[in-house]
Amino acid sequence: MPLLTGLCGDLQSCAFSGHREIPEDLDVRKLKEIIRDLAGRGATTFYFGGARGFDLLAAECVLALKREMPEVKLVACIPCGGQEKYYPEEDKKRYARALEESDEVVILSEKYYRGCMHRRNDYMAENADALIACCRKETGGTAYTVKKFRRKGKPVFGV
Repeated sequence: MPLLTGLCGDLQSCAFSGHREIPEDLDVRKLKEIIRDLAGRGATTFYFGGARGFDLLAAECVLALKREMPEVKLVACIPCGGQEKYYPEEDKKRYARALEESDEVVILSEKYYRGCMHRRNDYMAENADALIACCRKETGGTAYTVKKFRRKGKPVFGV
């Protein structure tokens, strides 16, 4: 039985947004099931923002699914060059792998500027038909992105 029921419209793409610190209660299995279910329904393009934590985890889930479903595409939406500069070493390696294995890398600005993260989130809200979010706070970038998708009438799936 499909995990997602009652979906309307034609979902061809999906974005991810979540916290940099992954909550202990995050159900990774549910995340994988939602991604697989959406891909099975035709949402074969997935956008991720390259942030530590949830973004990298979601990208890795999509890359694993690509081995079974080669039609799945991963698009990295990078807010600025050098985004990973202050990441811990392990996350820098994960980030580099995710970008290397992405089907497309969109870098929205060569350098960091105040507001570039919102620009990345806006880009994903414009280009994706749905959002998978790990949002545990009412403020911050993930809450902003969830609100943006909802204002556009696009479905948001929580994990």
